[in-house]
Amino acid sequence: MKPDFSKNNGMLSVILQDTNTKQVLMNGFMNKEAFEKTKTDNVVWFYSRSKERLWKKGESSGNVQEVVSMQLDCDQDALLIEVVPHGPTCHTGTQSCFNDDYFSLQTLERTVQNKIQKPEEGSYTKYLIDKGTDKILKKCGEEMTEVIIAAKNKDKQELVDETSDLLYHMLVMLNNEGVSLKDVENKLEERHGEKQEYSIRDDIEKW
Repeated sequence: MKPDFSKNNGMLSVILQDTNTKQVLMNGFMNKEAFEKTKTDNVVWFYSRSKERLWKKGESSGNVQEVVSMQLDCDQDALLIEVVPHGPTCHTGTQSCFNDDYFSLQTLERTVQNKIQKPEEGSYTKYLIDKGTDKILKKCGEEMTEVIIAAKNKDKQELVDETSDLLYHMLVMLNNEGVSLKDVENKLEERHGEKQEYSIRDDIEKW
């Protein structure tokens, strides 16, 4: 990987993308030094044109962007980085600096994780976690029963509603047991797809 720093005053335009949800998170700029530090540290560094200095994304908030892969465009002067975001990306507190209406199961999983890590009084997620495993499993069982009844009754809207409730409670249960959606996806890939071993270090050696 050989970025072309001869253009744009020695800067690369950089897009960050969530590796799990594929949501576009932000745009920033890197000079050569920021690019090299990003490769070395496995977290994203930018160059601030207004402050004229390097800065690590998340250096104040702690919401660093863990690098998964990097890809140059055809002109070698723009960079796409897939990341694991450790918290909201935008300084305003939203997940993305662009449209924050993006939703996926990974988005819901992240919301559940945030509710557990930063509990708020009155939060239903906090209530379930405080009650413990038996309560969480009981709710999963109840919601599964409701899904079965809705399917049996051929009630499409009720089936959608109850399945949504079930998926939420299952995500709480998985998180409580230390299991992530990625763990489940990896197992499904192993069963149904071509499983390829991957290491971020392998990519770094190619950069």
